[in-house]
Amino acid sequence: MSEVSSGVPAAAEPPAPAAAAEFPSPSRDEWLALVDQVVRRAGRLPDDAEPGAGERALTRTNFDGIPIRPLYTADDPAPPATGVPGAAPFVRGSRAAGPVPTGWDVRQQHRQPDPEAVATAITEDLENGVTSIWLTVGDGGTAVADLGTALGGIYLDLAPVLLDAGPAAAEAAEAFLAVAAQRGVADRELLGCLGLDPIGLRARTGSGPDPASIVPLARRAAQRHPKLRAVVVDALPVHTAGGSDAQQLGWSLAVGVAYLRKLTDAGLELGTAARLLEFRYAATVEQFPTAAVLRAARRLWSRVTEVCGAAQPQFQHAVGSPTMLTRRDPYVNLLRGTVAGFAAGIGGADAITVQPFDAAVGAPEPFSRRIARNTQALLVEEAHLARVIDPAGGSWFVESLTDALARAGWAFFQELEAAGGAVAALDSGLLDERIAAVRARRERDVARRRTPLTGVSEFPDLDERPVTRAPQPERPTGGLPVYRPAAPFEALRDRSDARLAATGHRPRVFLATLGPQAAYAVRAAFARNLLRAGGIEVVEAGPTEAVEDVAKAFDAAATPVAVLCSSDRVYAERAAATVAALRAAGAGTVLLAGRADVPGLDGQLAAGDDALATIESVYAGLEGAR
Repeated sequence: MSEVSSGVPAAAEPPAPAAAAEFPSPSRDEWLALVDQVVRRAGRLPDDAEPGAGERALTRTNFDGIPIRPLYTADDPAPPATGVPGAAPFVRGSRAAGPVPTGWDVRQQHRQPDPEAVATAITEDLENGVTSIWLTVGDGGTAVADLGTALGGIYLDLAPVLLDAGPAAAEAAEAFLAVAAQRGVADRELLGCLGLDPIGLRARTGSGPDPASIVPLARRAAQRHPKLRAVVVDALPVHTAGGSDAQQLGWSLAVGVAYLRKLTDAGLELGTAARLLEFRYAATVEQFPTAAVLRAARRLWSRVTEVCGAAQPQFQHAVGSPTMLTRRDPYVNLLRGTVAGFAAGIGGADAITVQPFDAAVGAPEPFSRRIARNTQALLVEEAHLARVIDPAGGSWFVESLTDALARAGWAFFQELEAAGGAVAALDSGLLDERIAAVRARRERDVARRRTPLTGVSEFPDLDERPVTRAPQPERPTGGLPVYRPAAPFEALRDRSDARLAATGHRPRVFLATLGPQAAYAVRAAFARNLLRAGGIEVVEAGPTEAVEDVAKAFDAAATPVAVLCSSDRVYAERAAATVAALRAAGAGTVLLAGRADVPGLDGQLAAGDDALATIESVYAGLEGAR
């Protein structure tokens, strides 16, 4: 318009600047050549290795056999189309607008028997950012008869309540519906989930009612309560037993299909039956796999329901993994919970539970619950995760991992179905057998510290002030095992605490540091960190010039176990003589940090070895000398 009225041509739009246009664009081959150089300098690649071997050396394989490469680019094969948010296959989210603008459902768990205390805690949570409640009822939680008291003044048409009642699920559901009716909540406005999950109960305890037991209450919810879900498909038992991501996915599909069959056989339409289900997955410190699991789960469920008649979305509840929490240095759990919540958020979970940092120690206190809910508030309000729909979408790594996990999860689902379905695979021991193989690999990686646990297997603080909490109600057992990676190291720390209480000092080991500090510092730090992971203190000789200096310092340390620490060059010069001198001074066990061929040693402390076995051998040397 201005061009016509003034007769002066409008200025042309300047071309968009090209990012980093002044720099040459390296090719993939050039990048691979640089990687080869770095890996070769690190001693992990022979000089005659073929080009690209460095990238392969940096590629690892996850517990599902999926290779995780160090770089993903547009040059890689494109994963399948993910569609758009709110439409099948729902990879990018079950809702078109995602969590925008208010965020996902912030769900807090409550598990204690005192109904009045529960009511107070729930009220505090709801007044300070929590939007739904996950309530344990029955064994390990509030008595069914006290449900009305525990729910206090909650507006059940505003704050959803998820029941978790185990064997008392049907009784608790009836009580919940009765409380809602007594309070005058309109049937069509009642929110939450009745928490029916007989298969999950069977996985956790070894027994449970027939899956068809969900039908009466589920039909009632379908007919009267359009906003109420009835059934939980819980993948946490597989995760907490040490299962892989694909096993968690495959199990959830098998359980979901089992429930879907019962509901549709009872006359419910597919869409109605699918709406009644709520899926629960673990969120871990592995942020990208967590996001990929949630995205893959939606894709897989969309495919299952598509085959049944029409693709359906999946309501997802992501829970911070209880197995990743530690009793030792529990404040590190704040970081673990934050990463897990972040991962669940970018993965598109509908509801997220961040575990209180002291949940592994005992019953969470108001402060830890406050931090848990505020973690999510920060992710939504300050990190603005909810302002972006599918923030993980478009990442070549996440898209590739989503596709790979979906394929692996589908394969495991097919294996379970071929075995007769979820219940048959569980009862026959097939599920436990498959999980046990993965758990053994996890245990090996933790023992060898390839999977580091900050504050436990790495950087332990023997002087940390203990966090004490009231004990949690015991959870039922008898089904799949519960695996917590930190437990073996924490048992060693407990052993050290017992020694301290009984004798006034912790187990102690002498570090025979040979030569100047520059020679022994690295290996001394390694040995110190490893031994402290087992609750063992160290006494160091410091810089030494002669074998006699080491023997004299050992005599003053008052311990029968010594660990040589120095460089390979110094080992070659002085290690054998030092071992002999330590033996003469009364050392019952002599170890060496690193790897060297030295006569007279009882063992070595080296990266990649079984740290738990090494620490046990040190304890044996200490206790055998008493």
